[in-house]
Amino acid sequence: MGQEEKTQSALPANEIVCDVEPDIYTLRNNIDVIDEKILQLINRRLILAQKIGSKKKQSGSRVVDSKRESEILNRLASLNKGPLNPNVLRHIFIDIIAAARALQQSQRVAFLGPKATFTHIAGMHHFGYSVSYASQPTIRDLFSEVEKGVCHYGVVPVENSVEGSVRHTLDLFFESDLKICAERYQAVSYDLISKNDNLKDIEIIYAHPQAIIQCRNWLRQHLPVASVKECGSSGQAIHKVLKNKRAAAVAGSDTATMFGLKVVAAKIEDFSGSATRFLVIGKEDVRPTGKDKTSLMFALSHTPGALSQVLAPFAGRKINLVKIESRPTKHESWSHFFFADVEGHMEDHNIKETVAQIKPLCLYFKWLGSYPLFSGNL
Repeated sequence: MGQEEKTQSALPANEIVCDVEPDIYTLRNNIDVIDEKILQLINRRLILAQKIGSKKKQSGSRVVDSKRESEILNRLASLNKGPLNPNVLRHIFIDIIAAARALQQSQRVAFLGPKATFTHIAGMHHFGYSVSYASQPTIRDLFSEVEKGVCHYGVVPVENSVEGSVRHTLDLFFESDLKICAERYQAVSYDLISKNDNLKDIEIIYAHPQAIIQCRNWLRQHLPVASVKECGSSGQAIHKVLKNKRAAAVAGSDTATMFGLKVVAAKIEDFSGSATRFLVIGKEDVRPTGKDKTSLMFALSHTPGALSQVLAPFAGRKINLVKIESRPTKHESWSHFFFADVEGHMEDHNIKETVAQIKPLCLYFKWLGSYPLFSGNL
């Protein structure tokens, strides 16, 4: 490579000048220069994060600041002019933020296991890859690990767009003092993954029963002769595949990279658009961001008009009621719990005044948390 090309490649990306169309070697040289600069800047950012971590320790502040992290991601999304995909941008900076957190204090996150479940994937999308993940066999175990302080946070499924609420998660909020710290919506999408990438080589398919149901037509059309075997989880299906080159697993997208497997076919679900809502639970309250959601839980007397009396103050103050649903209670004096999500933060004047107004109307009332509205794309 000539001296002229070396000089040109060393220029900043936005200052590269060339009278002729650069060849592939020059373009790659320019990419190398940019990559080196990105690496330097990331490390400089992490050094600053370490200094912030030291100041947090001195002042007794918490390591995770959901408001600040939400502001960073939203600001970068507004500055992005492309061609970088907004979801890719979000994933990149979630990992950078996670690396910064890890330098300030190691984080441990519980998820409903085993590894490679949609809950695990949702956790990684929210916290990044720099934290330690702890698989839990049940949602109750997950709550317990966070309550005991063994894990800093937990990720639990709470609602699916097709199948409705995860009732056990809702029930456990009555027993627990943990708060909702964040929410995440995760598209339910399945890939066919294997040790090889040739569809014709697949003789047996392992999958969770729910995955088989959601991908039945695709499997029948593309692998009519293959034997389909049910497994207790996606993780179990993948471990079967790791032992058999002729086998494939139906698992959530992004799973292949966890195990060094290949995607034989992507998005094989028969109907797209299904999504699951996950909650991040922990012991800390989250500061207002300006775009928040508040979750409430309450019980009412079994009398005509009791629910409308509680809902009226929300309408009167033009507070958007995002969701409300009921669950039967085990308390002999109450018939149902109500779970409600409203737009706004508990520190907002409107929300605070409304809650003060409805509390006397309730037999039981609990604030489950205020947290940033999920702003990512599915």
